[in-house]
Amino acid sequence: MEISNSFFELFLNLDKHLFILVTDYRNWTYLILFCIIFCETGLVVTPFLPGDSLLFAAGAIAALGILNIWILVGLLCIAAILGDSVNYSLGKFLGGKVFERNYRLIKKEYLYRTQEFYEKHGGKTIIIARFVPIIRTFAPFIAGVGSMNYLRFILFNIIGGILWVFICSFGGYFFGNLPFVKSNFSVVVLAIIFISILPLIVEYLKHKLKPKNSNYGY
Repeated sequence: MEISNSFFELFLNLDKHLFILVTDYRNWTYLILFCIIFCETGLVVTPFLPGDSLLFAAGAIAALGILNIWILVGLLCIAAILGDSVNYSLGKFLGGKVFERNYRLIKKEYLYRTQEFYEKHGGKTIIIARFVPIIRTFAPFIAGVGSMNYLRFILFNIIGGILWVFICSFGGYFFGNLPFVKSNFSVVVLAIIFISILPLIVEYLKHKLKPKNSNYGY
């Protein structure tokens, strides 16, 4: 309970924590943010790390002149693209056996949900999933499991990574320091998270309402 409360507090005060991080570590902040975005997109076991909200907060901090927005965006685009590529490779290496074995750190529920998402949207999932927490982490992994053509994957990966980082970071850069947003930053972060997971909620409700006669498998 204490750990979950700490994560909740981190999300609600992301702007303050990030400001302290930048103040304490200065240019090392770029590397720290790079690692967080890389792990959130590249390691199938870390879907809980902040993504959209972190990019928004980083953009807002960059608007104060503390970070260079172009260096920030450039590095985080590379982190997002590399992360998905690593995740794809992990999926390709493990293959379909991820659905047959139980891995303590990989939730099968997320695998199945992402598989359904992938079957519905096809290759575009790699782009769309960038804006959906959890699905974002599992989409490239499932693409690797399903042996999606790598050239096709990398094209969607690059487009999705650049769009995601640019939209979220520049959203924070242009709107993060508006008086209303600054005074209600925790509410804005919660709104970003809610909007991000809205597709998941819709898909979950659809799954709950449809007849339970479909079988999972790959």
